[in-house]
Amino acid sequence: MDKLVVRGGKPLTGSLTVSGSKNTALPLMSAALLTDGPVALSNIPDLKDIHTFRRVIEVTGTTVDHSPATHSMTLDASTLERAEAPYELVKRMRASFYMLGALLGRMGRARVSLPGGCAWGPRPVDLHIQGMKALGATIDLDQGYVVAEAPGGRLAGGRVTLEPSSVGATINIALAASLASGSSVIENAAIEPDVVHFCEMLEAMGARLNGIGTRTLEIEGVDRLNPVSFKNCPDRIEMGTFMIAAAIAGVPDQPVHILGGRTDHLGDAFIEAFERTGTGLTVEEDRVIVTAPEELRPVSIKTEIYPGFPTDLQAQWTILMARCSGNSKVHETVYPDRFKHIPELQRMGVNAIIVGDEVMIEGGKSFQGTNVMSTDLRASVSLVLAGMVAEGETHVLRVYHLDRGYERLEEKLSNAGIDIERVSYDEWADPN
Repeated sequence: MDKLVVRGGKPLTGSLTVSGSKNTALPLMSAALLTDGPVALSNIPDLKDIHTFRRVIEVTGTTVDHSPATHSMTLDASTLERAEAPYELVKRMRASFYMLGALLGRMGRARVSLPGGCAWGPRPVDLHIQGMKALGATIDLDQGYVVAEAPGGRLAGGRVTLEPSSVGATINIALAASLASGSSVIENAAIEPDVVHFCEMLEAMGARLNGIGTRTLEIEGVDRLNPVSFKNCPDRIEMGTFMIAAAIAGVPDQPVHILGGRTDHLGDAFIEAFERTGTGLTVEEDRVIVTAPEELRPVSIKTEIYPGFPTDLQAQWTILMARCSGNSKVHETVYPDRFKHIPELQRMGVNAIIVGDEVMIEGGKSFQGTNVMSTDLRASVSLVLAGMVAEGETHVLRVYHLDRGYERLEEKLSNAGIDIERVSYDEWADPN
C-alpha cells in the first residue's frame, strides 16, 4: 500500500496545472455507449476511477482505446452486446451506476449492480430508479442487481421531479431519455458544470435538449446519436484545492500561477468566500494567479448544491480556516456525515470540534506532523494540505482514496516546491 510523506514548512511556489475533471469524464464515457461509432475524448485524467470505469464499459463488449500519457480515450460501442455491469467492478465506484441509463437508453435493457463507493454517508440510488420508472422502464431487484427493461425495447419518455436535486440522477436520466421514443422533462435538474458539459456532449452527438444549465431540462428523444470528438472540462475541485493550497502555503507577494482551470465552474459562493480571506485572486485568460496574504481572515461557510459552496471543498476549507487568526465554522448541508477527517486533523493539533452538522474551528494554532489515515477522497487531500504547513513529517496513509480523484498530486506539488514523496508501506507491519 502507498502513503504520502509530507515534510512541512516548504513554501508553495511557481505553478500548478489542473487536470481534466473526473466527475465529468465518467458521464462523457457513459454517453459514448449511446452511439454505434467511435467517440474520441480528450483531457481525460489518469485516475483509478477512470481505469475502473473503462473496465466496466469493456464488459459490455465496447472497445476502449485509452492512452493515459496523452489523456485521450476512444470508445467504440458498435460492438456492444452485453447489457450488464457486474458487482465486482461497480462496487468500487458509485459512478458506475451511470451504466443503468446508458444501457437502458441504448439497448432497452440493463442489469446493473447496486454500487459501493466512499466510506462516508448514505448516497441512495432511489432517485435514479424513480427516474427510469418515470421514463417507462420496469424495474426489478435481483440479488443486488437492478434489472431494468423498456417495454417494446425502447423507453417512452416521461416527467420526473428530483427531490433533492442530484447530479448523478440528472445524468443517468438524461442518458436514458436521449434515445427514448418521446419527450422527457427533468424538474429540479442539477445545474453543476459537470452536468452542463455532459449535456453539451449529448447535443454535439445530436441529442435534442432544452434548458441546459437550468432547473428544468427538456429532452426530446431521437432515433440515433452520432459519434463525436469532445474535450473534457477541467476539474473544478482540483482548481479550488490548488487555490487553497496557494493561500495557506504560498509566500506573500509571490504569486502562484494555476494553469488550465476555470474559476467560473467553482460558483460565486466559493469565490466570494475565498476573496474575503484576504487572499489575492486574479483571473486571466490562460491562468489564475493566487497570492497568499500576510494574514488570513476567517470566513465561515455553508455547503450547498451548485452554485453554492461545494461540499467537495469543505474539508480543504477547514484547513484554510485553521490557518486563520480567529474562529470560524463550516456548516455541511449536503452530506451530513462528511467529517471523518476531523479526528485525524485533531491529532495534528487542529482545534476543531464537530457539533451536529457543523465544525467549529479555532484558528491560529500550529500543526504537528504525525501519521494520519485517509477515509475518503476529499478528506485525503485535506490531510496533505495540513501536512504542507505542519511542523515535521506527516504520513498520509491509504492514499488509494486520493488516487481516485487527484492525478499525480505529489508530482505536481513537488514541482511547486513542496517536500512530498510517495512511499510503499506494510500497513500490518509491527511498529519498531
